[in-house]
Amino acid sequence: MKSLKKKRRIQVLLVAAVALGLSTAMIGYAMRDGINFFRAPSQIVAEPPAEGETFRIGGLVEAGSLVRGQSEVITFNVTDGGATIPVKFSGVLPDLFGENQGMIGTGQMQAGVFVASEILAKHDESYMPKEVIDSLKEQGLYQDPNT
Repeated sequence: MKSLKKKRRIQVLLVAAVALGLSTAMIGYAMRDGINFFRAPSQIVAEPPAEGETFRIGGLVEAGSLVRGQSEVITFNVTDGGATIPVKFSGVLPDLFGENQGMIGTGQMQAGVFVASEILAKHDESYMPKEVIDSLKEQGLYQDPNT
């Protein structure tokens, strides 16, 4: 009688472990497109992303690189001081977007050009995304606007 109870407990534990593993795998699979890793231009040059991988890039918009085309296509370069990546964006840029300003874009690399699906810009005089600040600090280019 005791061995039957012991078998049932083991069976229940095994089923619970399999169900937990399966549910964890399903949650990970469902979230794979919602997770975008941040990369600085220097990181992209050092370790190019896989084809079709969606990620975020951040840095400063390089002075003199902003070109507005005839249509909604805008091209510019983003830099962290160590490397520069060309960016192409189709759409409307945020109002505060400009040269020598911090930005973060979400998109994919295509033939050496970052094709952005979304562009975020700073929202006041002193704000810059934390990832961009960290990247600029690594390159020795960050200047605190409050000093």
